Amino acid sequence: MKNQTYRMTMLFDFYGELLTERQKEFFDLYYNEDLSLAEIAENYGISRQGVRDVIVRAEAAMTEVEDRTGIIRRFMRSRSAIQAIEEAARDIGSVNTHQYDNEQIASKVKDILTAVDTLKEQDNGI
Repeated sequence: MKNQTYRMTMLFDFYGELLTERQKEFFDLYYNEDLSLAEIAENYGISRQGVRDVIVRAEAAMTEVEDRTGIIRRFMRSRSAIQAIEEAARDIGSVNTHQYDNEQIASKVKDILTAVDTLKEQDNGI
């Protein structure tokens, strides 16, 4: 994946509900709200190390689930495949428009693009 923060936020999006409330809160503040460990510690009246420990445990728990299930890895491959299908369908539609003007091909391209849009909507709901 692109970088550590992106990876962690993806893990949180997929597996955040598996964390304790405290882990979710600290993780969200650190990665999504961009608060420092010191700021979180001050707000909660605990040590910086205590905050770090909670976040590290949350990261480890979510990473372990991903390592076992591979859901995010499959999601990313699926997303890439959907994009390739969409591009190919658009290319076919363009060639058809400029060279053949075949209504049956145009209809099938439209069907493919509609299916791609449905898959993209499902991806956005994750």
